[in-house]
Amino acid sequence: MSRVGNKVIEVPAGVTVSVSDKNEVTVKGPKGTLTQKIDPDIKIAQDGAVLKVERPTDQKRHKALHGLYRALVNNMVVGVSDGYRRNLELVGVGYRANVNNNVLELSLGYSHTIFLAVPQEVKVTTLTEKGQNPKIFLEGIDKELIGQISAKIRSLRKVEPYKGKGVRFVGEQVRRKAGKAAAKK
Repeated sequence: MSRVGNKVIEVPAGVTVSVSDKNEVTVKGPKGTLTQKIDPDIKIAQDGAVLKVERPTDQKRHKALHGLYRALVNNMVVGVSDGYRRNLELVGVGYRANVNNNVLELSLGYSHTIFLAVPQEVKVTTLTEKGQNPKIFLEGIDKELIGQISAKIRSLRKVEPYKGKGVRFVGEQVRRKAGKAAAKK
């Protein structure tokens, strides 16, 4: 029994959900429109302002798809109504971030500057305050796309465990390791 798949999806006011005959779900809201192709076996039933994802049998494959598509449709509904936001910070001496025409320019301690083109669906802003670590803010309606971009930015300079330098999420706890000096005691 899929606990995620059996939950209903509350559709807020101002958001419309339509399912085509090819089992393609389209969600329209104040922030934009998202579409997702769904497996033909999985059915989406709409009852007023509530959506329910249904599976035909209890096969292992159907159980897996049941929870997956319920989560994807729910993420679409939340995305077009509220949107998603990811915040990253650069920890390290001389680390900088700038944005020009949705191209993120990063200085991460390498001998070269890294340029990362961000899709138009995602809004990127940076903040650099004196005495604070530079921050990167990603905003958009597609949760998957924002997650991919933030993972790509993090992969450019992973947080190392000895000094804690690198790209991390704001508020993320990094487990620190003791250096060689601790082994001599």
